[in-house]
Amino acid sequence: MTDKATVAPESRQERKERTRRAILDAALDQLAETGFGALSLRQLTKAAGIVPTAFYRHFATLDELGLTLVDESFVTLRGLIREVRSGDPAPETLIDRSVDVLAVQLEEHKAHFRFIGRERHGGSAALRGAIRHELDLFERELVTDLARMPELERWGAADLHVLASLFVDLMVAAAAEIVSPSAEQAAVRRELVDNLRNQARMIVVGAAGWEPLGG
Repeated sequence: MTDKATVAPESRQERKERTRRAILDAALDQLAETGFGALSLRQLTKAAGIVPTAFYRHFATLDELGLTLVDESFVTLRGLIREVRSGDPAPETLIDRSVDVLAVQLEEHKAHFRFIGRERHGGSAALRGAIRHELDLFERELVTDLARMPELERWGAADLHVLASLFVDLMVAAAAEIVSPSAEQAAVRRELVDNLRNQARMIVVGAAGWEPLGG
């Protein structure tokens, strides 16, 4: 007869990380029904299984909690989109790959992106600024990629920024629709994703006929 495997006791750091995760998950659950400005610390900590004062062992303020959720929402997506852009793909290939990555991420992290869609124009200046910063990073990186494409070699910085902004704004607007409660059915989501893909392709077609302004 063999002895049962001994389970190692949870370390203090592991307990801390587990509690921090519980707080973040409880926040996402509450934010499914309300805006960040209405987030209740008492209800949040009760759902996480801690007393209100224990919250401050993990986050200095509620805004710090919100900023962590913003970072979580973008960090994986940012890395995946960078992989998509590697190898200088053609515009059509870049669109298809980016839309596919976005669709998967939105499905896997729906609560995060519902939060982003609401708080992009929400009541917290800190969160609005953080989300805007993340979108600006996407835009600047996209400008760099677009500048390397032979089809756009005559374009100046101003034109490239306009094109990148169009793509980012389209992606953000489409993401908000794809994660909305009205898009719970798979057929509706597929239609929205296909529509996003076609709209992005139309931007490329229009760009091909654009006479650069320069600058």
